[in-house]
Amino acid sequence: MSLAAEPSMDLPIIDLDIFLSSDPSSPEVQSECAKAASALITYGALILHDSRVNADDNEAFLDLLEDYFAQPASVLRADERPELNYQVGVTLENTEKPKCAVDEPCLAVIERLAPSERPLDIAGHQPDPKCRFFWRMGERPPYQTQFPGLNSPNVVPAIDGIKERWTPIMETWGNAMKSAVSALAEMAAIGMGLPAATFSDAGRYGPHALAPTASDLRKYGAPSTILAGFHTDLNFLTIHGRSRYPGLHIWARNSGRRIAVSMPSGPYLLVQAGKQLEHLTGGLVKAGFHEVVVSEATARAIAARREAAPDRPLVRISSTLFWHLSSDYDLVPVPALVRRAQEVRAEALARGWDEGEEGVYVGMKVGEQVQK
Repeated sequence: MSLAAEPSMDLPIIDLDIFLSSDPSSPEVQSECAKAASALITYGALILHDSRVNADDNEAFLDLLEDYFAQPASVLRADERPELNYQVGVTLENTEKPKCAVDEPCLAVIERLAPSERPLDIAGHQPDPKCRFFWRMGERPPYQTQFPGLNSPNVVPAIDGIKERWTPIMETWGNAMKSAVSALAEMAAIGMGLPAATFSDAGRYGPHALAPTASDLRKYGAPSTILAGFHTDLNFLTIHGRSRYPGLHIWARNSGRRIAVSMPSGPYLLVQAGKQLEHLTGGLVKAGFHEVVVSEATARAIAARREAAPDRPLVRISSTLFWHLSSDYDLVPVPALVRRAQEVRAEALARGWDEGEEGVYVGMKVGEQVQK
């Protein structure tokens, strides 16, 4: 696959301002909610406009994480929590492995893609050369959860110059994205013909996590380097703020096209469907596949950053939040959505688009789904 000519973004833009400022029963809100649901069903992703988003908050977040991950691994290791399966704190590079490399259904997805639309070859791919930090953004449940490991306390780095900035910046930017994606969950529910609070209530006590990744572009900046292998996310919805370096590719469900993410300027966020949303809708919405690689656009951004900010760390930070359903929630497909999922699948087959074997969505607790 060549990264030289990448297709431009053509995802629907959903205006959250309409939903937040108007009567939920108004035609304008109903239309925008239907558009949001359709975007998730058709593409598995959308662009969200939210005028409350402050670009300076994202910039402060990126600066903080660049400074943090510029520290030696020996310093960062103090923030690891392997005994909690890295569900909080830092995960160092070459730890996370893309499941798709050994997952037959995922490999079958790649096989069905046109050769020009496939991800970079992951056969024999080693663990991702990225680091990550998990910062919990969830409301602690007022009951005894069956999954305490998924609701562990946060880790605050002890590094001078960083620890003082850490919590305020993480909470400010994390809450901005959490608020946006929570409202989108309500829009999606309305658009699918469900009560507005169906998804947001199910996720009220979810172990949401601000989960930035960090890739050292001094070490891993060569063209076509895989920073995060082809995969989907386990959670309900994933929301991304703007990164300083391109390289995120997503795959549109309706066409199998590989799309290089490039958000419009202004208060926009990218949202992708995760496995919990796929499960709850019985496959009406499919979790979105994506990868992060060093593309030609990444290389240009690296060169520009070196010139504009030569004293700053050369680290690609992803501005990412995972929005989860509550760990103790019963993850059972909604019958009305299962019927619609079957209709959408039949329509895709009629168009000649093969989605492979029909998904099987066995009822379970959300915490069990995550632990699998």
